[in-house]
Amino acid sequence: QVQLVESGGGSVQAGGSLRLSCEASGSPYKYRNFCMGWFRQAPGKEREGVAAIDSDGDTNYLGSVKGRFTISKENGKDVVYLQMNDLKPDDTAIYYCAANPGRLWGASTSSDWYTSWGQGTQVTVYS
Repeated sequence: QVQLVESGGGSVQAGGSLRLSCEASGSPYKYRNFCMGWFRQAPGKEREGVAAIDSDGDTNYLGSVKGRFTISKENGKDVVYLQMNDLKPDDTAIYYCAANPGRLWGASTSSDWYTSWGQGTQVTVYS
């Protein structure tokens, strides 16, 4: 079982930026760059995939965040980042990190793709 810990959430005015971090530990596949992703869930809404990245660095994004959010990984480390720019009130949600140590390829934004989840970090964007 992989443990995921998110950080970097907070409150920001519309148009501002935040960077979320997620560190994975406990993976039996040390040094492997497995698939990781970010999801979010707003009050009263279903969880949706925001961004994903695989071991080749291939990425995938939710349409509404393309051009504003960037997912990246730190080489050789099980850490994934989500740089969020030009934030909008609709981006307000709890953001969750997800990982699947058993998969190297496939930057999927489907929650079914992932086997481990973090506790989430709150992002609030006010106008």
